[in-house]
Amino acid sequence: MTFPDTLPLTAVFVYGTLMPGERNEHVARQGGAFHARSATLRGYRLIDLRPEAYPGIVRGAADATVTGHVLTFDPAAWPRALPFLDALEGLHDTPPLYTREQVTVQVDGDDVPAWVYVYARTDRLGQHGAVPVPGGNWRTVPNRGLPADGDR
Repeated sequence: MTFPDTLPLTAVFVYGTLMPGERNEHVARQGGAFHARSATLRGYRLIDLRPEAYPGIVRGAADATVTGHVLTFDPAAWPRALPFLDALEGLHDTPPLYTREQVTVQVDGDDVPAWVYVYARTDRLGQHGAVPVPGGNWRTVPNRGLPADGDR
């Protein structure tokens, strides 16, 4: 499903704690109802950050993939949803924790435009506890439910 160019992009690809059934799904729901669909992002790799206990993605090889979900909000709900998402992802922190970028994801064989949060603190990636997730699937990471609700 794609939207005409005249409508705002109201879909976001989530790959970690914001996915349905994960610990921060409630943050996405604060912005209003959304439709969730399984999706794949190509050309990025998933990193498990410890002790932070949340993931990040960074650009990767062309054949690298990250699995997740596209959350599509009603255009009327998007202005309410976006501040909750940006706040959780530290978009306006100094320095920012993540950047929000437009990408194309695959949903049921179709290309779908979406926003995604890309990990911005590249200096952290060379430190202990930044571990690539084989297969790019957050749900395979042990102890991914930590820390308590409300934390990133």
